[in-house]
Amino acid sequence: MDKWVGKVAVVTGASSGIGAATCRQLVDCGMIVVGFARREDKLKDLRKELIGKPGEFHYQIVDLCSEQNIKEAFAWVKRTLKSVDVLVNNAGVWKNSDVLGNLHDWKLMFDTNVLGPSICSKEAVNIMKELKINGHIVNINSDIGHYPPTLMANMSVYSATKFSSVSITESLRELLALHMLPIRVTSISPGLVDTEMVEDVMPGAPILKPSNIADAIVYVLATPQYVNVSEILIRPTSETMLPFIKDAFQELNINL
Repeated sequence: MDKWVGKVAVVTGASSGIGAATCRQLVDCGMIVVGFARREDKLKDLRKELIGKPGEFHYQIVDLCSEQNIKEAFAWVKRTLKSVDVLVNNAGVWKNSDVLGNLHDWKLMFDTNVLGPSICSKEAVNIMKELKINGHIVNINSDIGHYPPTLMANMSVYSATKFSSVSITESLRELLALHMLPIRVTSISPGLVDTEMVEDVMPGAPILKPSNIADAIVYVLATPQYVNVSEILIRPTSETMLPFIKDAFQELNINL
């Protein structure tokens, strides 16, 4: 990670979970990190925690559902810190809503999980391209973005947003390669992670720690520039959906 010392990383969803864990690790590696999130109290606490570390931590209050808000935040980063070398699109939201559910919940999930990260990527690429930066964009997706959530109707729309994000991530990688830009793109798709988003969703299931995902981010960043780790799928050992599928069948009075 020596090549990233003093370089600027933007991390979305930085106030908790994977985002906060990523900020900690990148600051420990000597990077200048800007956390984007809505909850200023959490960001202030994180900044206090990271004082005295090898790198620096700054933050911006950002609502990923607002294109204007995102653009203003990236403009601040460029104006103040003169660069964006790494972008970690981590922020995400899950709502208990199926494909016949609440339109407001659908819109919130697509705005936060698909459109917001895509706008962030566009802004970061524009800066990297202008400043001729060997950059890296990491999208935190989900293993549920690789297969349909069979009989888990409340995950269907969330899964659709992650399918979209997985596809967009690969399309972005292809496009940047086509234009011969030195910007690497990685999709990291975790299984269940112990974050605020999954509280009470699947009690008793095997679960990952946010730091496990931050470790993966550090790994892909540390590889040589000519190496692009384009996809990582991370699951807890012994993860299986079978118990939850059984529960769904039982609710339908079907024996499995």
